[in-house]
Amino acid sequence: MSKRTLIVIHNDPITTVDQYPLRELHESGWEIVTLSEVPLAKPAKKHADATVGLVCIENGAQLRPRIEAYILANPDMEWIALVPPGTMSWAPMDKLINDMFYDYHTLPVDRERLLVTLGHAHGKATLRKSGREFQQKEIGKHQMVGTSPAMQELYHALQKMRDTDVPALITGESGTGKELAAQAIHRLSPRSQEPFIAVNCASLPAQLIQTELFGHEKGAFTGAHQRKIGHIEAAAGGTIFLDEIGDLPSSLQINLLRFLQEKTIERVGSNVGIHVDVRVIAATNVDLEKAVEEGRFRQDLYYRINVLRIKMPALRDREDDIELLARSYFEKFSTENKSGAKDFSRQALSAMKRYHWPGNVRELINRVRCAMVMTENRLLTASDLGLEDECMSESLITLDRARDQAEQDIIQRTLRYNNNDMSQTARHLGISRATLYRLVGKFSANSSDCQPH
Repeated sequence: MSKRTLIVIHNDPITTVDQYPLRELHESGWEIVTLSEVPLAKPAKKHADATVGLVCIENGAQLRPRIEAYILANPDMEWIALVPPGTMSWAPMDKLINDMFYDYHTLPVDRERLLVTLGHAHGKATLRKSGREFQQKEIGKHQMVGTSPAMQELYHALQKMRDTDVPALITGESGTGKELAAQAIHRLSPRSQEPFIAVNCASLPAQLIQTELFGHEKGAFTGAHQRKIGHIEAAAGGTIFLDEIGDLPSSLQINLLRFLQEKTIERVGSNVGIHVDVRVIAATNVDLEKAVEEGRFRQDLYYRINVLRIKMPALRDREDDIELLARSYFEKFSTENKSGAKDFSRQALSAMKRYHWPGNVRELINRVRCAMVMTENRLLTASDLGLEDECMSESLITLDRARDQAEQDIIQRTLRYNNNDMSQTARHLGISRATLYRLVGKFSANSSDCQPH
């Protein structure tokens, strides 16, 4: 029989044999690790294969903070509480059990019932762990999360950039992960062991951008008490990432253009050129073509930075990734989750898929993190996420739209059944081929109206 590891936490070794059926558990295939106190809040690395824990809670008020912290630090395990008789009538203990534990048993233990509970808890923990391991393999590449067609296309584009060293421009809405893409390009390049320096052009005061990018000499201006190396020079040999380059002042655009052309910079207060070997990756969430037309961005600089181009997909264009992203960040923030939330409700997942996400992945991260801290529910709801309006909109579907959705579903399923044979599909549906072509064309033209958002 394969062994399963069980952590038993108790603080009274004299009563251990009587209160815990350790012999029976060991004979049933459990490797038992006994601890005399609740450990500090950190992963149980010495017992990484443990799936289930037993905790005897005799003083819930004193132990609760430490128990919560340790359980949250080991999210792959299921926990079972052993409590003295009458303890569950105390409201704080009742809440602790509901929030943190898979099940509880009143002392003295019913050994047969405990064995059954441990088996179920082990199964659930194993399923969760294997699911997380599969998810970690499948969630994406380059430290990004997503398996949708839009993300697969992005991964392919990033991979194609690995053997080139020319400037690149990353476009996309705010919150789509442009810096992650820039980091991926850097890691895939021959410069991966050299510096990667990110500069947000929009966050720097206009009067400081030149010295921040190019540096300055001692005495170049009031307050310049010593020489300063700029970001471009500091990134020598590696990559400089210029985020929000569309906000770069016109006076600095010419300096950056000169650097891209000549690979030399001049520190403020000096007229000596310094050769710097660095790759430039720029990013923007504004329409640079329009900015060029309006005279807000130099056309020659635009062509210099736009040699290779990647467009980051908006979250609403990768609906299949929304649940994957939400669960990924739920797991990431689980160690700071004091609310006891265990998962998302189906209502919450549905609301997230319908929402427009103007702030993209950054907004999703913020909503999930806030909901995990503030909720009082075991399953996060649409209301916890601030998306209750999306639930209301779902119930306001019109009769015409419901009819269209039903028609589209039937046609799509029948086409799949007939391997997209239009004639056979029309016969099965009892309509003419002309009518079928018209309906297929209608749903193709109005696909955004037929899909949940």
